Order: sequence, then C-alpha cells, then structure tokens
Amino acid sequence: MKMIVGLGNVGKKYEGTRHNIGFMVVDELNQRLGGTFKLTKYNGSVSTVLFKGVKVMLVKPTTFMNESGLCIRQLADYYEIALEDIVVIYDDLDLPIGQLRLRQKGSAGGHNGIKSTIQHLGTQNFKRIKVGITRPIDGNIVNWVLGRFSKAEQTEVDVAIKTAADASQSWLATDFIKAMNQYNQTSI
Repeated sequence: MKMIVGLGNVGKKYEGTRHNIGFMVVDELNQRLGGTFKLTKYNGSVSTVLFKGVKVMLVKPTTFMNESGLCIRQLADYYEIALEDIVVIYDDLDLPIGQLRLRQKGSAGGHNGIKSTIQHLGTQNFKRIKVGITRPIDGNIVNWVLGRFSKAEQTEVDVAIKTAADASQSWLATDFIKAMNQYNQTSI
C-alpha cells in the first residue's frame, strides 16, 4: 500500500488558504480516483482507492498543521506502510506560485507540518511534493499562509494542484525518480 498525505488545517476557516494546498491536491486525487474520505481513529480523514492495481491511502490529517506527523505515524504503523511508500504534499514559501519541487528527503525548512512529520517518523528521509506559494512582500508569514490566494493567483494555483496530482500519479505508475525528472523545475 502507498500513502499520499496532504498537509493542511481542518475547518471552514482554513479552506482555500495557502497552507492548505496539500489538502487541495489530495482532494483532486480523490476526485480523479473516485474515493470517499472517512474519519479514522488515527487523527486523519482517509480515502482508500486503487490506481492501476496499486492500493493507495489518501490522507488529510485532522490535527492542526503542527501535529500532522502524529496521524502519518499512526497510519503508517497500523497499516505497515514503509517510509519509501509515503509521499507528503505541502506548501512551500521558497518556491514561486505554481512551481513544484519533488524531493526524496530534506529538512523541514521552517514548515511546522514537516517538522512534526520528521519528529514522528524519526527521519527526514521521506518523499515530498512541495507546491510553491511564494513569500509575502510584507514578511508577515502567519497571515500569508493562513490567507487565501488572490484572483490573479488562482489560475496558477489551480494548474499547480492538477500538476501536483499528476506528479503523484506518475510516482504511483512508475517511480519517484522518474516523477522528479518529469515534474521538478516545472513552472506553471
């Protein structure tokens, strides 16, 4: 089984915010693959789908962002999902809007959801798909990540969500190196 985790914050207040782009990508995948999300006792909303014969668990942690790793660890342990079969999708301030970056490992880079994931998994060695949200001009990061995309940004964001979902499906169909080669440096 493979696991694709989208990071975000739960609740209407956070829907459509920059910090929830991971949720948006997982929702796109779920729609494509015809799944249904259900709450679990493992601090997450989960949809299990099939893609080309591969069983895939789509996950949206129901904790706040800074505790996302708890859900990932609990599900990975219970379903015996290996680290190499997990991809985490999240927002990245250091990438321009619309740009993707696929990585096999790395630091948290200041992202609290990734800090939690590293802490709970006990390693930085897990795959990730970062979706660019760019940095705010005024430097107020909290308001920026919890804010919504402007109308001018929304077209690029919609394409980036679809492209990140495509990259996830590429990983499922082939392998992560091939997905990296195809989707890294992609500017939408």
